[in-house]
Amino acid sequence: MLDYKIKIGLVPGRRQLADEATRKGIFEPEKARENKDRAIKYIIERFSDADTEFVDLEWLNDEGLLSRVEQCERIKREFEKRGVDAVFLINCNFGNEEAMGQIAKMMKLPVLLWGPQDTVFEDNGIRYTDCQCGLFAVSKQLRRYKIPFSYIENCRIEDMSFSDGFKQFLSVVCMVKNFKKLRITQVGTRLNPFKSVMANELELTERFGINISTVNMTIMAEKLNRLLGEKSFELEADIDRLKKIYDTADIDDETLKKMLTFVYAYIEVFEETNADVLLSECWTCMPQAFGANPCLAMSILYDMGYIVTCESDMHGAITQALLRCAARGHEAPLFGEFTTRHPSNRNAELLWHCGPFPYSVKKEGEEARLFNTKPSFRVRDGHYTIARFQGDRGRYTLLGGEFDTTDGPHTFGTYMWAEFEDLPRLERKMIEGPYIHHMSEIYGGYAGALKEFCKYLPGLEYDDINS
Repeated sequence: MLDYKIKIGLVPGRRQLADEATRKGIFEPEKARENKDRAIKYIIERFSDADTEFVDLEWLNDEGLLSRVEQCERIKREFEKRGVDAVFLINCNFGNEEAMGQIAKMMKLPVLLWGPQDTVFEDNGIRYTDCQCGLFAVSKQLRRYKIPFSYIENCRIEDMSFSDGFKQFLSVVCMVKNFKKLRITQVGTRLNPFKSVMANELELTERFGINISTVNMTIMAEKLNRLLGEKSFELEADIDRLKKIYDTADIDDETLKKMLTFVYAYIEVFEETNADVLLSECWTCMPQAFGANPCLAMSILYDMGYIVTCESDMHGAITQALLRCAARGHEAPLFGEFTTRHPSNRNAELLWHCGPFPYSVKKEGEEARLFNTKPSFRVRDGHYTIARFQGDRGRYTLLGGEFDTTDGPHTFGTYMWAEFEDLPRLERKMIEGPYIHHMSEIYGGYAGALKEFCKYLPGLEYDDINS
């Protein structure tokens, strides 16, 4: 499964000086150390949690600061031993552009660059750090080494711009970490009617290192039939729980039992293939093979932390994984496709699918029912991110943007009404470009993280929905 735990290597640095033992005033080492102490304490206290850990340089020397190129090899060894996933370069005064460039080059990991805003100007004109000035130098060294990096504008660490930028970088690190070792399993073959979801497995593996496995429908059918008997007791309890949250009046218990068996079967596939995400055959095969649809199981699994993308959509499955990582596992992604325009709002669109949305996103007070054996409810209102990873003629792009929900007519299935800045322009982009009707959405604003993520993936371009 996807791993949301990340470890950030904190690299505070200062300028190397010939007279550093006696220097007072500009670039005085003690002032850089004060900046370091304040920044490291603030970061660890406010951003550490069960999934986020930091490694500092207090073990390196008395200062806990990088100031010399020859220190980089020791830092590299320690960071590798500790398993850091990214490097945060903190310019505590003008810094050492060569040393910071070297450690970034050695680690080959996502890099964040920032320095605290100078706030002390003595009456006699003395200032101590010139952090911003050094940021320009460090950034140019990173560019010379062709190191992609993220940047937070020079600001006070207490500013909202720091918090927003740092949280975005944590999302990016989680996305990069998981994408570079992504394991996908396809259950069944591609839906024959949907040539729009075709994907180039060889190219995905060779270009991005994605590991793709398959489970054929004979094996899946055997699992389903076996588990229907083996999990009989658990399935009875599952039905009781289901009836407390869904109107199931039109479906008999035997059919419900089969629908819920898919939950256990997909979990077995995850475990047996060590998958991070699944994509699956659904309405064209599962009813023939087992007499039920898997949509309800997909909905349940999303809320259990699993991703099972319907209609055999490989690129959709990748997008779902990216969005879940952007949210660090705190929100479940939706697989809502462009379906129909709003009858009166020219910038609003129905984002819909026949039932796989997680129950946790249901709008409060909205009735949940099983319509034609599939979940049916409207999702909560709010601000969402939309995305689509897509390959076309050897070119890979990540479409991304944000929208707010709006009012619209009631319909069946799982759905929302999304209002865009310019829907006609977006529709034309999708028609004339490489994208299909399948899209992925997640609650919250992560478009900035999607754009930053593409910096770290050679051969993947970001495509803004409003461009």
